[in-house]
Amino acid sequence: MDDLLSEFLTETNENLAVLDVELVKLEQNPNDPGLLSNIFRLVHTIKGTCGFLGLPRLELVAHAAENVLGKFRDGELHVSPYAVSLILELLDTIKGILSVLEQTEAEPPGSDQDLIDRLNAMAEGRELPKANAAPPAAAPTVPDNDPDQLFEPVPAHLTHTLAPASPPPPPPPPPASQAVAPVVEAPLPAVDVPPPSPPPPPRSEAQDEVRGEAKESALAQQTIRVHVDLLENLMTMVSELVLTRNQLLQILRSQKDSEFAAPLQRLNHVTSELQEGVMKTRMQPIGNAWAKLPRLVRDLSHELHKKIELQMLGAETELDRQVLELIKDPLTHMVRNSGDHGLEIPSERIAAGKSETGRITLNAYHEGGHIIIEISDDGKGLALSKIKAKIIQNGLATELELAQMADQQIQQFIFKPGFSTAAKVTSVSGRGVGMDVVKTNIEKIGGTIEMRSVEGRGTTFTIKIPLTLAIVSALIVECASERFAVPQISVIELVRAADDSEHKIERINGAPVLRLRNRLLPLVSLQKLLKLGSAEDDEKRETFIVVSQVGNYTFGIIVDRVFDTEEIVVKPVAPILRHIELFSGNTILGDGSVIMILDPNGIATASGNLAGMPDTQMAAQEVAKSTSRREDDKMALLLFSAGEGGPKAVPLSLVARLEDVDLNQVELSNGEPVVQYRGKLMPLVPIDPAWKIARDKRQPVVVFADGDRSMGLVVDEIVDIVEDRLQVELGTERPGFLGSAIIASKATDVIDAGFYLTRAFKDWFGNNHESFEDDHQHRVLLVDDSPFFRNLLTPLLTVSGYDVTAVESADEALALCELGEDFDVIVSDIEMPGMSGLDFAQAVRASTRWSGTPLVALSSHASPRDLDRGRQAGFNDYVAKFDREALLFTLQQTITEKGAA
Repeated sequence: MDDLLSEFLTETNENLAVLDVELVKLEQNPNDPGLLSNIFRLVHTIKGTCGFLGLPRLELVAHAAENVLGKFRDGELHVSPYAVSLILELLDTIKGILSVLEQTEAEPPGSDQDLIDRLNAMAEGRELPKANAAPPAAAPTVPDNDPDQLFEPVPAHLTHTLAPASPPPPPPPPPASQAVAPVVEAPLPAVDVPPPSPPPPPRSEAQDEVRGEAKESALAQQTIRVHVDLLENLMTMVSELVLTRNQLLQILRSQKDSEFAAPLQRLNHVTSELQEGVMKTRMQPIGNAWAKLPRLVRDLSHELHKKIELQMLGAETELDRQVLELIKDPLTHMVRNSGDHGLEIPSERIAAGKSETGRITLNAYHEGGHIIIEISDDGKGLALSKIKAKIIQNGLATELELAQMADQQIQQFIFKPGFSTAAKVTSVSGRGVGMDVVKTNIEKIGGTIEMRSVEGRGTTFTIKIPLTLAIVSALIVECASERFAVPQISVIELVRAADDSEHKIERINGAPVLRLRNRLLPLVSLQKLLKLGSAEDDEKRETFIVVSQVGNYTFGIIVDRVFDTEEIVVKPVAPILRHIELFSGNTILGDGSVIMILDPNGIATASGNLAGMPDTQMAAQEVAKSTSRREDDKMALLLFSAGEGGPKAVPLSLVARLEDVDLNQVELSNGEPVVQYRGKLMPLVPIDPAWKIARDKRQPVVVFADGDRSMGLVVDEIVDIVEDRLQVELGTERPGFLGSAIIASKATDVIDAGFYLTRAFKDWFGNNHESFEDDHQHRVLLVDDSPFFRNLLTPLLTVSGYDVTAVESADEALALCELGEDFDVIVSDIEMPGMSGLDFAQAVRASTRWSGTPLVALSSHASPRDLDRGRQAGFNDYVAKFDREALLFTLQQTITEKGAA
């Protein structure tokens, strides 16, 4: 294919993709001059380029659209749904012509006269039916009705020369033949010879348009288009380099005092940077997968006679292009499902007290090395009665079994093949081939899908997928002398089980379980599942439990040994093994051995526990969820020793990782110890002021992380992880400590994590706080979508004498209002996905139960404009997110003023 034609196809397709989105926006904002100008420019560019390349059919169609858009831009016509639909139909026609043009390098035969006639009628303010009602003589009227085609191309300085040539009308009708022949001669005789001047102007216009487009796309010269195959080959070579790097590091571990240690460490760093760079070339914003959704939602709303608003958050979030391609279809299907099944028609929404316009929200963000995508709607949610009836009708469960299931367990049946609650089959949905296919496709790429639905309020689907499928972090384990890799994205924690350990494997009805922090964890024996060697009694030997999570289901995999985590290159499973769902691929380790990569989804399915969670675990989850907000609940705590005194504790939810740092890698920056951690410098802050760097030794470090920053707390020894109540018995004035509590039957110092974080980064948080006590323990509702800030502020407020209830969204907070909960003050974040803090404040003020409850806004922005917006929404006060001292003072003052009132 000619390079010029190839470039034209690429740019035109990009312009058409932009037009699809812009036209939908135009229908919603018909008076936006910026949108109109941009749409007109894109269509004008397409028309001009078609004329330059000699594509008459495309040029005629684009020219007719340009006439209509010119009327819109000049205000002579008003934008209507019919007009937008007509232009969208034209775009589809152009796409069809481009498709044939790409395959044959020539325009397809045929005529678009009917569409052109309807566009010309629209330009005159009339509407023609889609049927071919226009007379055959309509074709010559195009130039008559469009004087711009005759006069616009003439340069201003030639108007005196070309004026005598304008009266004769015969030249315009055959534009195709004249637009090609006199191209070369046009620039020379145009000034001196009037007769041949009419043919050159269209040609001159086309050339001007091409030159104009080149100027506009000058910024695009900073980027280049690279063929996908080249990137794939580059990624393959980097993968091989990573394997070789792993092999060299394996050799280095066996030879401690080697002269190759320094260059191999340098090679390790360079390889990691190269790997990261190549991965970035494959990254694309997820907005590329969302580009077609506005048009889809627009068409869906017209077809279903619903008012639908699509909100897309985090469109700039990047992920691997291979993953992006694989999730396009599942996302499209789920958005269609939300529009068809989830959202009600306007009359039903108004009757339910909602706005007549339904909202579908897409939200994407990074979390722990993977991508989280949320698809939510504010519709009617899942009707449990309909689901139960369909379950019984399909014979999937009996009424007695359904009576013993929790609501969430019943809702999971929508992922069953052939399951649909639609009353009738339509072109949109109802065939029962949707959600099971979505779930299967997401699990094929190592992802999971979860669902939360409240009847009458809406449904949220949460998809968790890896950033890339090429190189992943995995935990290497051994079972029956065979090694396997477990993707770290599915690993929660590791537990050692033995007779001399606190944790022992027990059996209930013959099934192995582990009592972990007062909860029963179902176990799967990898040896029995894979039928490796002779079955041994797991209770009589030391074993390790890999605690994994698939969706809402948590289980443990019994293995013999645990080695280390490695960056592995994923290779596809051989065809002879593809039918085995327990494996997702294979890889080559540093010693050259080939091992299989386990698929936690397949293991959970094979163990028979994923389809329906055990009733005991489901009930425990429901109880835990309903009681986790109470102060007297138990919480996971990390116990460690550091310096003098007894054991010390910190909430485990604040801890990102536990590391064992080689002190030879510790460097000094501004006199403070730092270590290179995941490509960045991490400050090391010791609890013991007398701690000194001892070379040739290793040091336990507790890593705290928030966003891109991390801090390592230097401790002497990690003691245990326990679950206990955090109730500070004795306060303290010692900096860095909140006080003392009884944890695991011992007096334990509870550290103030915020104090040490400010020693690493002075701008991380505010100053230390001063606690106060009151005779009455006031109840505080904390609403923040960040688990880090919830887990940090909850102990701080608890020690200060408050009874804290923490939730992650405004929806959960409003659910507490419906349940009849009362609070003395509500502290809410402003920037939250879904319902923002400002919308939440308005909802609170509109409610009857909480309308008088004081509201304190918590945000990283506290400008005067933000303060005004917050007070207009209903907030009583506004506190900067990192100023803990101001927060405590504001709470005390707010509660005092409420009591005085």
